Amino acid sequence: MKILALDSSGLVASVAIAEDDKLISEYTVQYKKTHSQTLLPMLDEVSKMIELEIESIDLIAIAKGPGSFTGLRIGAATAKGLAFATKKPIIGIPTIEGLAYQLYGATQIICPIMDARRGQVYTGLYQFQPEKNEEHEQFRFMLKEIKEQCTLQIEEIIEEINQANKSVMFTGDGIPVFESRIAELIRVPYSFAPLHRNRQSAAAVAALAFEYYKEGKITKSSEFHPEYLRLSQAERERKEKLSQNADR
Repeated sequence: MKILALDSSGLVASVAIAEDDKLISEYTVQYKKTHSQTLLPMLDEVSKMIELEIESIDLIAIAKGPGSFTGLRIGAATAKGLAFATKKPIIGIPTIEGLAYQLYGATQIICPIMDARRGQVYTGLYQFQPEKNEEHEQFRFMLKEIKEQCTLQIEEIIEEINQANKSVMFTGDGIPVFESRIAELIRVPYSFAPLHRNRQSAAAVAALAFEYYKEGKITKSSEFHPEYLRLSQAERERKEKLSQNADR
């Protein structure tokens, strides 16, 4: 099983190729250019470097959101175009779950936070639970969803963490934005993920896609859509304008 994975849901653009339990390549960039300038050139560079024939891909995995509206649309269009051209299925991975999966084996509650503006974050709560393979005396960790991905004020998710009364590890691009607010409000032991695990990664999307595939969670390219979780700024402004006009 060979998977092409993409993530353009946040500040990072990331492309990865994985085959079974081996990561063949990953190209990740967080710089000034837009995803429309980076994603396809990154894929082209990776393909040249590892002599990849796109037709050899069995599955295309994409971070489906939430996140940047523009980034999600670019990623979705790229994934759907590739899926249509290769006649291969798509697996959409929740962005917040992909962030959490990078901290595989962590004992703390994991709280990804992405800056959603206006004091809000895209977030969720997760925890890894060990499962023992009795035949091989081997442990693997399953990611348990405590709170599914959603949009909240930063104060709301911190209050839920405080009520859980367990240590927590934060990850995601919301950390620099809300670090001082977290320190002010948190009442449980907490830490922040290190730099190599605190942003989106296409490799994590690929790893989760293997698990989703086993569960039959695949989508036809024509049926795939990003998961925004809330209206775009333009849609919100239009809704507010219509509401104001209706009140007159």
